[in-house]
Formats: sequence, structure tokens, C-alpha cells
Amino acid sequence: MVNMTSPTSVEFLDEFEVIVVGAGHAGCEAALATARMGCKTLLLTLNLDKIAWQPCNPAVGAPAKSQLTHEVDALGGEIGKMADRTYLQKRLLNHSRGPAVWALRAQTDKREYAAVMKTIVENQANLTLREGMVTDLVLGDRDEVIGVETYFGVAFRCQTVILTTGTFLGGRIWVGDKSMPAGRAGEFAA
Repeated sequence: MVNMTSPTSVEFLDEFEVIVVGAGHAGCEAALATARMGCKTLLLTLNLDKIAWQPCNPAVGAPAKSQLTHEVDALGGEIGKMADRTYLQKRLLNHSRGPAVWALRAQTDKREYAAVMKTIVENQANLTLREGMVTDLVLGDRDEVIGVETYFGVAFRCQTVILTTGTFLGGRIWVGDKSMPAGRAGEFAA
């Protein structure tokens, strides 16, 4: 759960125009887009070694997600290019049903995908990467967001926050009849 913190109790370490929380598909795309638009951007992630890390089924595309991938491509994003660079297998789904429901799915090499995407975000102008768990939104006098604060009390000032926490936000896993808060593959829930 993200708390709201008063600005009078916070000392900001640095200032950015945009802070993106989470470095999965959406976070990487959001951070790259804002940085490429010329905004000084900070990308905060739980683990710098897990940037663009895919789940156990590392697929890009398929019904619904393939439409989104095409839209991101049209806007200059990276997900489709990354799938083309790192795929192990591509397949057209629903081919027997007709063009309206056809969907391309690429199974990618998840380690190569993550490594290449990490290199892209690390080398993007106007983009800074930091490891940290955002726990608080810092609010200004009129309840507008003016920054974020991490678990260890480090705060960053900003004009805009983009939350891309994915399935980690309030995540739970089930193993048999036991359940616990968690993210993907033994990682923490956010």
C-alpha cells in the first residue's frame, strides 16, 4: 500500500520531471518514451538485475497483447523490436478462424530479452536508473503529487509519477492450499 507523505517532512535527494515506478514491459516503455520526449526521467525498480524480466512463459503477443504490442510499436516503443531480436519461435494463433482474430505470438529468450532491454534503458539519454521500493507518494500543499519516497527513506522530487507495478501490487501466490504475499518466482509483492 502506498502512503501519502507531507512535503515538510521530506528532504529530496534529486529532482526529475518524471518518475516511473517499475521496470517491466510498461515501465521500460514509459521511461523510454518520456526520456525520448526530452523529460529528465527516473526509473525506479526493485532489482536492477530484473529489468524487463519476463515470467515463466516469456511470450510477446497472442490475443489482446499482440494488439497492444502493435500500438506500442506504432508509437516508437521497443517491445516489438525486442521480440524480433530475441524470439525463439513465432506462431500465428487463431489462423483457422479468420483475420479479425489472428494474433502473432513470439516466445522469447527471457535472459537475452532482459539483457538487451537493460542495455537500451541504461544508454538512453535523460534516463536515470535506480534500485528502490517506492512506499510513499509525497504530496504538496494542494494534495498534488510532488515526489516519491522509498522504503529506506530516500525521496525524489518530480512533476509526474507513472506507476507500472504490474502483478506485484498486492500480489499473492498459491502453492497447493497455502497462500502468501509474493511477486513472480519468489520475489516480493509490492
